[in-house]
Amino acid sequence: MTLRVAIGGFGAIGKVVARRLDEGIDGLTLAAVAARDVARAKAGMEGFTHEVPVMPLAGLCQFADVVVECAPAAVLREVAEPALEHGRTVIVLSCGALLDNFDLVDLARQHSGRILVPTGALLGLDAVAAAAEGSIANVRMVTRKPPGGLAGAPYLVAKRIDITRLSEPKLVFAGTAREAARGFPANVNVAAALALAGIGPDRTMVEIWADPTVTRNTHRIEVEAEAARLSMQVENVPSAENPRTGRLTALSVIAALKKLTSPLAIGT
Repeated sequence: MTLRVAIGGFGAIGKVVARRLDEGIDGLTLAAVAARDVARAKAGMEGFTHEVPVMPLAGLCQFADVVVECAPAAVLREVAEPALEHGRTVIVLSCGALLDNFDLVDLARQHSGRILVPTGALLGLDAVAAAAEGSIANVRMVTRKPPGGLAGAPYLVAKRIDITRLSEPKLVFAGTAREAARGFPANVNVAAALALAGIGPDRTMVEIWADPTVTRNTHRIEVEAEAARLSMQVENVPSAENPRTGRLTALSVIAALKKLTSPLAIGT
């Protein structure tokens, strides 16, 4: 059986995933794309082997078994709700928005749909999820990004925090993963993913630094659990098109899609 895959959002992540599907992945086929700028999306698909329709977000579920949400966080429901009502699988990248729309999980349950959150730009979620089957005392994540990767975040705007002329690292946020996801919706979906894998968004603690000394988006995770002590760090190369996200994110989506149909699956 071949799964039809639709891409909701045709930016830095969506383009990479769509192109890889067009090139060919066993058991998967690109079925449709949704984008706010239809003409730009069609131009972005020049050179694709297979022509697919470009349509509104809500219509994707009519064409696909799996819908990949890689759109702005504000339109999560527009992508996910109709797909889940039709029993589709939705791969969610705006998992920060998922924290405030958790009724979507109930909707998935009612209609035999599924919500999958890929590892994205993080690491170690398998280990954190495994540790959560026992007891976890605390989880802490420290994120460091070049100032340009945090520019325009609602939290910085609301607090009038200027990061444009930094000469040294500046701590711009310290709080829970839930607060981080609300204040930095385009920047730290990794915090929400970590929280969902572990002890929840209100016990997972997050620091965010604007750091002019780094060129990569860096996340360091510390977990103290009954089964293990985890210490992990990833340094992601920012996407050339969107410095707020790392190149690893799109590759993580591709790996998650392959896992849906592969006869061999690695990881928890």
